This record gives sequence, structure tokens and C-alpha cells, in this order.
Amino acid sequence: MNEGRANVRDALLEAAFLFVQSAAQLAGVRRIALVGSILRDRRSPKDVDLIVYIADDADLEDLAWAARRLQGRLQSQNRGADVFLADEHGRYLGRTCPWKSCQPGLRVSCDALHCGRRRHLHDDLGTIRPADSLIAAPPLDLWPVVVRRCRPPADVERLISRLHEPHNRPVEPSAASRALAGRAHRERHAARQGAD
Repeated sequence: MNEGRANVRDALLEAAFLFVQSAAQLAGVRRIALVGSILRDRRSPKDVDLIVYIADDADLEDLAWAARRLQGRLQSQNRGADVFLADEHGRYLGRTCPWKSCQPGLRVSCDALHCGRRRHLHDDLGTIRPADSLIAAPPLDLWPVVVRRCRPPADVERLISRLHEPHNRPVEPSAASRALAGRAHRERHAARQGAD
């Protein structure tokens, strides 16, 4: 592997690692999978793609923030990221909303089919729609358990190892910590609404 290839792949995988650590701690996130060209021994993938499986009642605000942060980390490398969303039954929902403020009619350029119906869900199904088979059985589940349906490159195997080292495991939030986080989230939301 040459240095340029290693740097691109390392940047993509490091950004994915940080995203998975963050997203796995959010209430309503049930499963996270890695898909796309990063799973092939491709010299210089243009992006990293993840599928996050969520509960029907999951609040997507913090997940969308984590996805924007993932994308921001990769912009300096002239690379990107997509965070696809599916429900617990394996139905594709769309992607995380790219906008910090998500509400109907706020942006003319928003191509979501039902903008604002579910905050921070960008259901641009006419623009991009992964195959149902990909959503049902992604090549590599990263969290909460590793399921390999492909043979990942060595650098992806190192990512898997890092994610499952005892000191890197995302902590499953307790009921008390989820309640505290929910209250803090509602307070932040109320403060933002008051500032608008």
C-alpha cells in the first residue's frame, strides 16, 4: 500500500471510527454497518458509507449532528461520507439531514420528499436509494456485534479490532443516563426555539 493510499483510507476509517463511537451511544441507535468502496481494496475511495439502523421513535438530531461532523472531518481530505438510515425492520428511510436547522420550508434547495415530517431525516428517495438487499444484509456490521458478509481489507479489520477493544467500547447508557440526556436535549431544544 503506498503512502497516498494509506493516508486517504486511514482518514476515512478514522472518521468512521469516531462516528461509530459517537453514534453507538445515542438512544434509538440499534445497529451500525459499513458499506461501499471502503470495503474493497480500492486505492483511493471517495467516501465512507455507513448504514445506521434506528428505532421508530429515535430522535435524529444528535445522529444528524454526528453525521455532519463525520462529513466535516473528511472535507479537508476532499472526501465525503453518507449516513444512510434504516428502521429496525430493514426498511430504508433516507439519509441524515445535512442542515443544522431542519424544518419544512426553511430551504428551497431541500430535496427531501417530506421535509420536516421527521426532523433530521432527509428522505431524498428519488436521488439515492441503496438496494433493498444491501439494507437487509450489509457487507459488514460494525456495532453492536461484528458480522462479516465479505472479506474486509486489512485496514478495515484493524478498525473492527479498535472498535471492540475494551477501552473503546461504546458504553450502553443506563436508564438514568438516558433520562438525563433526554432532559438536557429538551432543554437545549427549548433554548434554541426561544432564540429563533
